[in-house]
Amino acid sequence: MEYTQAEILQTVRMTEMEHLDIRTVTLGLSLRDCATDSLERTAERVREKIERTAGRLVETVNQIGDEVGIRIANKRISLTPVSQIVEAARGEGNLLTVARAIDEAARSVGVDFVGGYSALVHKGWTQSGGAFLDSIPEALSETERLCSSLNVATSRAGINMDAVRRTGTLIKEMAERTRERGGLACAKFVCFANAVEDNPFMAGAFHGTGEPEAVINVGVSGPGVVNHAVRQAAKDLPLHELAELIKKLSFKLARAGELVGREAARRLGLPFGIIDLSLAPTPVPGDSVAEIIEAMGFERAGTHGTTAALALLTDAVKKGGAMASTSVGGMSGAFIPVSEDAAMIDAARVGALSLDKLEAWTSVCSVGIDMVAVPGSTSAETISAIIADEMAVGVMNHKTTAVRIIPVPGMEVGETVEFGGLLGSAPIMPVNSFSSSAFIHRGGRIPAPIHSLRN
Repeated sequence: MEYTQAEILQTVRMTEMEHLDIRTVTLGLSLRDCATDSLERTAERVREKIERTAGRLVETVNQIGDEVGIRIANKRISLTPVSQIVEAARGEGNLLTVARAIDEAARSVGVDFVGGYSALVHKGWTQSGGAFLDSIPEALSETERLCSSLNVATSRAGINMDAVRRTGTLIKEMAERTRERGGLACAKFVCFANAVEDNPFMAGAFHGTGEPEAVINVGVSGPGVVNHAVRQAAKDLPLHELAELIKKLSFKLARAGELVGREAARRLGLPFGIIDLSLAPTPVPGDSVAEIIEAMGFERAGTHGTTAALALLTDAVKKGGAMASTSVGGMSGAFIPVSEDAAMIDAARVGALSLDKLEAWTSVCSVGIDMVAVPGSTSAETISAIIADEMAVGVMNHKTTAVRIIPVPGMEVGETVEFGGLLGSAPIMPVNSFSSSAFIHRGGRIPAPIHSLRN
């Protein structure tokens, strides 16, 4: 694919005025050849492979960003689900040894986050898999860059409610272990339905077993660019014309992202994988998905009609990206992380945006209940029930959904937790006060929908 000078210059103008950046260049890396019968030896092999393969990642990506004039915000690594590579050790040793080795390697090569302390448990887990699940709270609380995820549901398997119940308990433990940091460990953990193998975004990235040895994936972002364009458009512009405007912008964003990704892959001697088109907000004013929605004609994000507006936005982003690249992947849509979007924070504070509305939004966008802070007194069963609802949306609609929720110890509705940096701040949002405990304690599995029988 050829890129014209005019396209590049136009993109540079967007970086200077409209918060355009390449949100992440993520190295996907297989660890399957690192497995041994000893966790200590496995940890050492994992550390060595990360440092050897990713040693030039940050330097190379920064050079490309400087050359083309596009800020590349994050450099990250996604790994084979660690639960799979520690299986051979059969519990011999401490899993924290592997977690720390990954975190130390990430620090050594200079990446922001490393994802893949993960497990796929949508139909169950092995004996060693259960030990791995139990290790997640300690691993996330004792490391800085390590991120974790669980896939507990798919459209073909249904929802593993035993895994959902256990996840609620794990999240409560993560929060308590990082009580002095506002439950920060929970911000590094995601629970999925239909997790994808090539997602470059954290905290849910992992390198799937269908992926090559190593690959470069790119996440574009760009809500500031879309927000600027929608606000500059005529207030009475028909919605189909507004969709066309967003689609054309998405095309340009995807082209910029692919330029960077393919050049990074070439210089590192690795294959280029995918470009994820997702609009991922930051706490910077203007760089906001909620502001795009409000600019379409709403007083506040979260009011009636905003699900339809988000559907328009997500569809236009996908269509524009698909026109620009044959390598679109990941989740590609619009993210709705409350603490990372200034306008969503404001909407939640004034009561326009609720957990129920976020759940409705999930049906038309990427991911789901994301970076939502709730009272520390919220029970594990209620957290599991929130997860179950999100998993149901994903399973029934054949889409990826996820939950990243933080029960902030010692805080209640009306207070605000500060995470800082990209993670931003979050108002404590209310949860339904009525119990779901008896339903969660049934356990078992919610069967897959009948249309999952298609072959």
